Amino acid sequence: MKETSQSEINFLSGPQSRWKDFKFTVETFFQMIRGFRALHFAGPCITFFGSARFSEGHEYYAQTRSIAAEFAKLGFTIMTGGGPGLMEAANRGAKDVGGRSVGCNIKLEREQVPNEYLDRWVNMKHFFIRKVLLVKYSYAFIVMPGGFGTMDEYFEALTLIQTRKIKDFPVIIFCREFHKELIEHIELMYTQGAISDEDRRLYLVTDSIEEAIELIKERCINQYKLVSKPLSPLRLLFERKW
Repeated sequence: MKETSQSEINFLSGPQSRWKDFKFTVETFFQMIRGFRALHFAGPCITFFGSARFSEGHEYYAQTRSIAAEFAKLGFTIMTGGGPGLMEAANRGAKDVGGRSVGCNIKLEREQVPNEYLDRWVNMKHFFIRKVLLVKYSYAFIVMPGGFGTMDEYFEALTLIQTRKIKDFPVIIFCREFHKELIEHIELMYTQGAISDEDRRLYLVTDSIEEAIELIKERCINQYKLVSKPLSPLRLLFERKW
């Protein structure tokens, strides 16, 4: 694991030899292909962002599990970063109701093991590739309590929507009390002119699963006419259905 960390540090430290940069580029290409192959049959997903540090028994774990179960009932695959804590809770909620559950795990020096509630997962070396996969298959993003990583993922999704790099998918922040200061800071951004009034409409803050479900139905299922269309695997690519 230290080798992976050191290779990334070397890459980001400045110019490398052309050969090293080429090797990094090829490695990145194959990581992406591996991720695409692993998740190709995932179906429409809803991605959950949340901390790895809130374990079973915590109120946020129970809440995340319940919310994920309700979205899985709508036919969505629940996608997470694949690790413990609230990621595990979301994947577990999907499995509670017979839904599908996938994860994009990240290799870290402190080993992050994929949780036991995943139908399929892929291990990534680099965060930027992992975030591409978390966004690529998702029609909505759910933000649960978390730390730096959760905020990174939340603001990246919001930026992609704001700049129209992806479609106007719902971004839903749960646990209003936990995110109180974050919401206040976003309001400060608005009053200072750093974001527009239109930008404030890109996300919903709520503690109501019912309100979130209605938004998902309106902005995902109805707007994009989502239906379950099973994809056929290509034998030439050695693909298999789940």
